[in-house]
Amino acid sequence: MNVKLRNIGPKSAAWLRQVGLRSREDLLAIGAAEAFVKVRRAGFKPSLNLLYALEGALLDCHWQDVSEARRSELAGVVEAGLAALPPPRGRPVAAPVHVTHHDEGALPGPALFDDERDAASDD
Repeated sequence: MNVKLRNIGPKSAAWLRQVGLRSREDLLAIGAAEAFVKVRRAGFKPSLNLLYALEGALLDCHWQDVSEARRSELAGVVEAGLAALPPPRGRPVAAPVHVTHHDEGALPGPALFDDERDAASDD
């Protein structure tokens, strides 16, 4: 989000930007439930608090002021929206990056063939 919205912190704003929601108008166009589904489908792991925060942002109220009935309704819409979509393929977009370092001159991992290790040790 390029615009500061009530209840939306920096992490949530970054998730929304990454799924193409950059303004209050973008959020209004699809609603809180669909925005939440987009974030989940992108591989992020938001709690339902994000859903309520998005609804609060649209209503310009604190997320805890969203009525229990409305929260239940939103959760049902999200559940149906997630169930209707095919499961994501591969790793989520937000998967952590792992860096591996190898010592210079050391053989990387086990040899695929015994001959490779034998040939390397003959040098």
